[in-house]
Amino acid sequence: MLIEQLTKPIAQRIASIRQDFPILHQSINDKPLIYLDNAASSQKPLQVINTWRSYYEQDHANVHRGAHTLSARATTAYESARHKVAKFINARADREIVFTRNASEALNLVAYAWGLANLKAGDEIILSVMEHHSNLVPWQMISAKTGAVLKYVPPTSDGKLDMAVFHECLNSDRVKLVSLVHVSNVLGCINPVQEIVEFAHRAGAKVMIDACQSVPHMAIDVQALGCDWLVASGHKMCAPTGIGFLYGQEELLESMPPFMGGGEMISEVFLDHFTYAQLPYKFEAGTPAIGEAIALGSAVDYLTDLGMNAIHEYEQELTQYLLSQMLTIPEVEILGPHEERAGLVAFAIKGGKIHANDIATMLDQEGIAVRSGHHCAQPLHRHFGLTGTTRASLYFYNTKWEIDQFISALRSSIEFLQRFV
Repeated sequence: MLIEQLTKPIAQRIASIRQDFPILHQSINDKPLIYLDNAASSQKPLQVINTWRSYYEQDHANVHRGAHTLSARATTAYESARHKVAKFINARADREIVFTRNASEALNLVAYAWGLANLKAGDEIILSVMEHHSNLVPWQMISAKTGAVLKYVPPTSDGKLDMAVFHECLNSDRVKLVSLVHVSNVLGCINPVQEIVEFAHRAGAKVMIDACQSVPHMAIDVQALGCDWLVASGHKMCAPTGIGFLYGQEELLESMPPFMGGGEMISEVFLDHFTYAQLPYKFEAGTPAIGEAIALGSAVDYLTDLGMNAIHEYEQELTQYLLSQMLTIPEVEILGPHEERAGLVAFAIKGGKIHANDIATMLDQEGIAVRSGHHCAQPLHRHFGLTGTTRASLYFYNTKWEIDQFISALRSSIEFLQRFV
């Protein structure tokens, strides 16, 4: 991207931005691809693809401890990516960033390394009904092992976190952990995490934030949030699959034992014991996803160049336009708030006779990619009496023209499917 372009709003440089994403310039079923499945995984710009490819073509070697040039170059690029991630979310130090395969691994790391060591029978963990399975199942497993009690905060009728119930749950001297999503991948609500952290800490509880749906779309400052841990996935923020990260406050990470044993995470190994490495390496056992981590660093560069505030502002404009258009379709029931929400809309067809998968299949015939099903949030769908929803989710490379095509195709799909119910 040219320097003079960076000062323009994203809406004014969208054509140039879209040129960075080769996958967008293809036809599906003889229609131009309209990709509205960004909450599941984002597309990758050429800058990221080329970085990943360059590593394997020019610099591939295992990182750390190697004496030769390729290993040194790979190590420098790998640690540079860690520094970029730390700066991107305003961590205090690079060692507060642990590379993982994905956010699920990061959540499990904390569940097992901290949870097993610190939770006991009767201790309480506050979760919400809107959590992704990745922030439910690990704590259910830890609860089964430790006897800790899980408490769930429901959504309000308009699809927000019920803060009154949250405060009721927090009114206990047994709460040791609050683990909540920042942005719901179904409701699109943006939870007040800074307030949540403040009250949780007053109650003596640690706080984990699942930021998979927020880090790619808005500026995140972990120091301002004050959270103890935060997790995100690279593949939702223009990076490859197979890479994510855990942020943790340094003192807390220091107190946690290693999650996995093996190479890289050790300092010395004897036949009867071992000593583990310093942060963050004690949590990075084995050969890491080197190329993917380096490409994540490139994705951070790309997002930083665009500007996270500019991305958020443009996506908010698109989101309000998408919502306004969807509200003109009387058959559609939208989940979540209509204001102050992120760029995704999950919806069902009123009456329950048209399945989400049928809508998604019909849209695919028009070249439009959306997600259907329970979106790894089965408890939330049960709460609303739904087996599944269809979800359209936006990113900074989407346009109002694409939204118009989606709305037109959605109308036609509903009209067609209604003939058979």
